Parts: sequence; C-alpha cells; structure tokens
Amino acid sequence: MRNRPKFQDSPDVAGATETASETAAETATDAASPSNADVNDSARLNTKDMRRILASSFIGSAVEYYDFILYSVAAALVFNQTFFSGLGPGFALFASFATLAIGYVVRPVGGIVFGHFGDRIGRKKMLVLSMLLMGGATTAIGLLPTTAQAGLIGPIALIVLRLIQGFAVGGEWGGAALMALEHAPAKRRGFAASFANAGGPAGAILATLVVSAFTMAAGDKFLVWGWRVPFLISAVLIIVGLIIRLKIAESPLFQRLVEKGEKRKMPILDVVRNHPRAVLIALMATISFYCCQGILTVWGVAHAVSQGVDQSGVLDFKALGAAVTLVVTFIAARLSDKVGRRPVLMSAGVAGIVLAFPTIWLLDNGTLWGFAIADIVGNGVVQGFLYGPIGAYIAEQFPTRLRYSGASLSYQGASMIGAGFTPMIASGLVIVGGGSPWLVAVFWMAVLLAGLLAVRATPEGVKVNLG
Repeated sequence: MRNRPKFQDSPDVAGATETASETAAETATDAASPSNADVNDSARLNTKDMRRILASSFIGSAVEYYDFILYSVAAALVFNQTFFSGLGPGFALFASFATLAIGYVVRPVGGIVFGHFGDRIGRKKMLVLSMLLMGGATTAIGLLPTTAQAGLIGPIALIVLRLIQGFAVGGEWGGAALMALEHAPAKRRGFAASFANAGGPAGAILATLVVSAFTMAAGDKFLVWGWRVPFLISAVLIIVGLIIRLKIAESPLFQRLVEKGEKRKMPILDVVRNHPRAVLIALMATISFYCCQGILTVWGVAHAVSQGVDQSGVLDFKALGAAVTLVVTFIAARLSDKVGRRPVLMSAGVAGIVLAFPTIWLLDNGTLWGFAIADIVGNGVVQGFLYGPIGAYIAEQFPTRLRYSGASLSYQGASMIGAGFTPMIASGLVIVGGGSPWLVAVFWMAVLLAGLLAVRATPEGVKVNLG
C-alpha cells in the first residue's frame, strides 16, 4: 500500500480505494510467487505482438525525434547563418535558439490536444497523425528559401513549420510510451516504456551523423545546399515509421475503458482539476533531464564550435554521447523495475549536481577531448539514468482514463521549460557573465536540485496497478 502515490486519485475517493485494493492484491500475489511472476513477465515481453509494439515505440519515436532534433543541430550550426545572418553572431545565435524554443513552447499544446483525443478515441490513431504532421513539416523545412533568397518569408515560414513540429512531437511521446507500457507486464513496465524514450537518443544519433556526413560531403557548400538534405530524408523515414506503426494493436487498457464506458469527455480538465500535484511533480522531475539535454546537445555544441573546436568532430562525439545515452537508458529503466524509480532518478540527480561545474569547464576549454568527455559523461551517463525510468515514473502518477492527457501535459510542459528555453537561457547567462559560462553551471545545478526534491516527494510507484 505504501508504494502507491497517495495523490494519484485523491479527489476520487472511490477510485482511490479501488486502485489501492488492486495494488495491495497485486503486491500480495507478487510476494507469494515472485519467481513464477518473473518468468511469466519475461515470456509476455517476448511475444511476437509485444516485440512489434516495442519496435513501433522505438522506431516511431526515433523517426519523429530525428526530425525534431535535426532542427536543434541546424539551429546551433546553420540557421543563425542562413536565416538570421544580419543580426551579428551573438544575436543571430540567440534568434536561432529562440525559434528552437518556439517548437518546445507549443509541445504542451500538442500534448493537451493529442492527449485529449488519445484518451477519447485511442492511442494508435494519434500516433499515426503525429507522425504525418512531423514528417510533412520537416520535409518542408528542407525546401525553404533563406533570408538572402526571399527576405522575411524564409524565417517566418521556418517559425510556422517549427510550430507544426512542436505540436506533432507533443503527441508522440505520450502515445508511444503508453502503448508500450500498457501492453507490458507489471514488472517490466519501466523497461517497456523506455523503448519510446530510447527513440530520442536514437533519433539524435541519426540526425547528428547525417548532418556530419553532409558537412563533409558538401564542404564549403554545406550552407548552400548540404544542410537541406537531412531534412528531405525525413520523407523516406516517415514512410518506414508509418508502415510499422499501422500494424500494431490498440492499448488493451484503453480497450477495457471503452468496454466499461469509462472514457472522460474532457480528460485534460479532469487532470487539471483533480491531479494538479501529480502534474507539477512529474513536470519538475522531467525538467532535470531536459536541462541536461539542452545544455549538452544544443548550447554545448554551439559553444564548443565557437571556441574553435572542429565542427565535424563535435558532431561525431555528440552522436557517440547519444549512443551512450541509448544504452544507459535501457539499463536504467531495467534497474528501476528492480529497485524502484526513485532510487535511480535521485542517484542520477545527485551525480548531475556534483558534475555540473567540471562538465561546463570541459565544454569551455576549447578542445575536442573536453567536449567529448563532457558529452559522454553528462549527456550519455547522467541524462541516460534520468531518462530511463522517467516514462514509467510519469505514467504511474495517473489513472488509465487520464493517462495520455496527464503524462503528455507533464512531459511536454517539462520539455518546453527544460529543453526549449535552456539553450537560450544558457546563451543569455554567458552574455551576463561577460563571456564566462559558469552561471550556466549554477543554473544547471538549480534545475537538477528542483527535480531531485520533486522525486523525493513522490512515493515509489513501481508496484502501482495501472489497470
């Protein structure tokens, strides 16, 4: 009983009593036959249908995050020179990061809209729609005229397409994570949900390597046409993702809601009215890893290149850091199924606070090895351990009838604050600090501490019965 988050259904006493009873029964069953449960859970995770669902969550998320993160790379290296070159180097980069932030600002809106319909008509339909929107917007960015070619039309169109990207990805994570988690056995929820999370670093690896390849292939023509090709490749990737996604079955927990007639007319209003504490705590906990991502994979890339570090080398090590994140995400998620979400998340938060100043020093020393160590340790290991359990951690805060809405609002709200504004804030802090990046380290530590306190305030949810 004590493992259930007490605030999860506090406004609904009957629902809370029912769910708590289910949790107690589940815990008693697990205690009676743990070995049999482990065997059954492993078998259920290895069925053909479950493998297809996990593959859909991973590949679908990877394709969408390739599109979304590709923009981050271009914002750090390209758009300041092609769409905002008349502003001067410092302000051009700031403006470029501002368009990056716009995509994150609209992500909660996408999360609310997709979450509403995901809780009303199903997870699968919303996942297909989000992928279509994302692919269309990303491909269109690759066809945009620059400021030199069309004046203000270029940057205005860029902003509009970035808004569409943000809206689309706002619905992606909640649906992909919940499809995997709601199909998975109880003792493998963290691991199953991590497949959607792992799509993020996988998309980052692909986006970074593709940009790096065309940086070398196009040479001094990269700013003319080379940067466009990675965006146009999205059209092919989206087709692959859709083929996989259309073959999966709807969430069994959602189908059960439909059969019982328990769907809510306005799920998001129910979340805001009855679960505000769950939203706030999940949001604060999630901001911490998004801050790591924003500092190390966006601002850190631009800062290292501005310090004279080779751009191609930076992108290669950025991809390596994402590969480490990918591996650590699965390890951390699996570990959270065994020891709980809280110990894993809190340990990673403490490590991030301790390493903040050394990491910023490494990013600032103007060497490729400095960037490599900072990115692999900070982005790869620290963020990976924050990222792995977070999908299950958020989902366990909300009941099934509101889970898409609640999880999406929390996660995408955190993405807006933690990732969308972090590169811009970091750039501003460097200006305020007279060119020194140490205020960035202080900011990073403060965000991690807030996330740490949020997780600490949450009872362990690993044995919560989601049904």
